[in-house]
Formats: sequence, C-alpha cells, structure tokens
Amino acid sequence: MKILVLLSQVPDTTARIAFTDGDTRFDGNGVTFIMNPYDEWYALVRALELKEAAGSGSVTTVTVGGADTEATIRKGLAIGADEAVRIDAQPTDALQVAELIAAYAKDKGFDLVLAGKETIDHNSGVVGGMVAELLGMPYVPLASKLEVSNGLATIERDVPGGVEVVEAKLPLALSASKGMAEQRIPNMRGIMAARTKPLTVVPATSVPTPAATVRFEMPPPKGAVKMIPAEEAGTLIELLHSEAKVI
Repeated sequence: MKILVLLSQVPDTTARIAFTDGDTRFDGNGVTFIMNPYDEWYALVRALELKEAAGSGSVTTVTVGGADTEATIRKGLAIGADEAVRIDAQPTDALQVAELIAAYAKDKGFDLVLAGKETIDHNSGVVGGMVAELLGMPYVPLASKLEVSNGLATIERDVPGGVEVVEAKLPLALSASKGMAEQRIPNMRGIMAARTKPLTVVPATSVPTPAATVRFEMPPPKGAVKMIPAEEAGTLIELLHSEAKVI
C-alpha cells in the first residue's frame, strides 16, 4: 500500500505575529516554524501504523515550500516516513497548494492520501478535499479512526450525538482528526536515518492563482478588565447589556 501524507510548515504557536509589505505578507523574521501538528500527530503517524501493521508498503510525505522547509520535512523522515517530496514553490492559497500536489501525485499510484484536519496558521482544512477532487478520489473529512483490510477502508467520524462509520474502497483520501493516532517523538536512530533518506525536490508546475491577499489585519487589543463587587450585581447586568460584545 502506497500512502501519501500532506505536510505543511506553520509558525510555532508561541510566535509573535507581524505583517510586512503593506500588511499583505506574513513577516517570518525571527519566527520558529514547525510541522503542522495535525499533519504530524494524526495523518503521518497513522500512515506509519498502517504500513507497520501490513508489514509492507511505503509512506511518502509531500510539502509545498522553499528550501527553508527542509528541516521540517526531515523531521517527518525521522519519525518514520520512507521518503519526502518538496514541491519548489511558495504556498499562496489552498487551491494553488492542492493543484501542485495533485499534479505531482496523479501518476504515482497512491492508495491513500492523508492530511491533518486543518493547519494551525490559517486554520484551513480544505486542501485535502481539493486534492481528492483533483485526483478523482473519494474523500472523507474529519476521520477519527481508520482501518484498512483487503483494499477496503473502514473509517469512523465523530458526529453530533454519536459516531458515523464509513466504508470505502481504495484509493481514498481523508483528513485526520483527534483519535486517529498518538504523537511520536523521533528517536536518535530515526534522526540519523533521516539524513540519508531521499528528499526529492520537484519543480512547481504552472497553476492558476485566482486568490490574492489584499490585507492582513490584527485583532483589536484587549480592553481593560472591569471588576464589579459581588454586591453590585445590578451594575454587572447593566454593563452586560450596554457594553458586552458577543464574538
């Protein structure tokens, strides 16, 4: 079974956010970048577990980005991926990323395409579905469990009030959410092995970019906290009616 895992690089959650070029571009100066946790913890680890359970197969990761993403990509190899692919382009929007990945994957014969449920930078959860559509694969979003046997995938999804069970034949694409797998920490053996595993750089194909960033805007600063004594409940109620905002 050949598995493709979509990996993206995102700013660390503790990064100080700023914008440049007239607030049209994220300022990455001094920012620590990491592998998107949902791609790493759920999609990649579950792909490795499926390969290990089958005793055969391969796990390939694919990332759209420049040379600055290669340390992040190597971490995926250290966790256990067999090979990695970097599509040499700066990601601009979800459709561009999906088009580039689909152009690479269309003739590679992947049985499974896995992605995390969303990225933690733009909270985008659409690339996996777009890739599935472009490759003509069935797509199951927000999967919490995945088992594969004899070319048939059994998938569980958490839904309001219960669990939905879906069966689908391979090839198949899905996005992975909490419950799919547990985080793996790269060990020294994996880190050393990652240095010699193949990381292939693929030139970007020409794809349309119909979306453009007009402007980024920071949320307004938090206002001062008003402390209301417990015995002044009426004042609190009045402020809730006149000043409180529902976000």
